[in-house]
Amino acid sequence: MLHIDIICVGKLKEDYLKNAILEYSKRLSKYCILNIVELPDEKVPSILSDVEKEKIIEKESNNILSHIKENSYVIALDLHGKQYSSEEFSEKMRQYTFSNSHITFLIGGTLGMSKNLLNHANELLCFSKMTFPHQLIRVFLLEQLFRNFKIQNNETYHH
Repeated sequence: MLHIDIICVGKLKEDYLKNAILEYSKRLSKYCILNIVELPDEKVPSILSDVEKEKIIEKESNNILSHIKENSYVIALDLHGKQYSSEEFSEKMRQYTFSNSHITFLIGGTLGMSKNLLNHANELLCFSKMTFPHQLIRVFLLEQLFRNFKIQNNETYHH
């Protein structure tokens, strides 16, 4: 069975997001083994120098890097990544899973991910050029993963 890890920075605080994550995790359990790894985010001061910003990004990125399993196909969510329709994403997932039994998605903290971490990824994925809270992106990702499996299995899904 396919293993999917989602490594993300920051804890979910809002109950409605936690509930959505739980619901999609339950739905996905039929199709894959899902593991969500929440890593602590660094405190971001209200006035932030470029040096401090780089230190925070580097620390969070190194922590993410240390949690990526060997031989996993790594997809980082990034504003400069490729955008797909749900059908295109499903086809990409079919291609990934053809030669990989383990896929890892990376969601950075509020300041983003380091160049080193992004270079480690096999692919960069962007859901939208709009900016969304990184906690909400988790829900988007889980929903699209669920939709992907529905598409691959020719099952209907309209919500």
